[in-house]
Amino acid sequence: MSISVRPLEPRDLQTVTRVLTGSWGGSTVMAVGRGEMVDAAGLPGFLAHLDQDVAGVLTYADRGDAVEVVTIDAVIPGKGVGRALLEAVRGVAAERGAARLWLMTTNDNTHALRFYQRYGFDLVALHRNAADEARKLKPAIPAESDGIPIRHYLELELRLRAPAPARG
Repeated sequence: MSISVRPLEPRDLQTVTRVLTGSWGGSTVMAVGRGEMVDAAGLPGFLAHLDQDVAGVLTYADRGDAVEVVTIDAVIPGKGVGRALLEAVRGVAAERGAARLWLMTTNDNTHALRFYQRYGFDLVALHRNAADEARKLKPAIPAESDGIPIRHYLELELRLRAPAPARG
């Protein structure tokens, strides 16, 4: 079994929308740092295959001196798909000279938090009660998962280079 990862192409829109809908209840997701909804299916990203099967999707956005992972979904978990997708977007971020690669996850998502930290991401911010604010824009965001109330967003980053010195 081999994982292949390639950039998203216009012909992938239906596949990306299907994966995002399965994971997120639609292709529209909350951009917490900006307080707005984003159609992730329209963003650049990567599609992973395990042999011939769709194995995962990652979407990202340029944010000035950083690249944000907006969504990451391993359709076939436990096979290295998430790591392969992160490697691909990390390469894009490094190529663009970004200082950091960053993402958000919710406080209940302990499996993802463990995965990101093992990859090398560092927890840099807690956005208290951000899930409550996000629900005002997207009421379909669940209130709990596995008995854990979903309240906060956790911001994690992977430093790619030192930030540019402040001017002034």
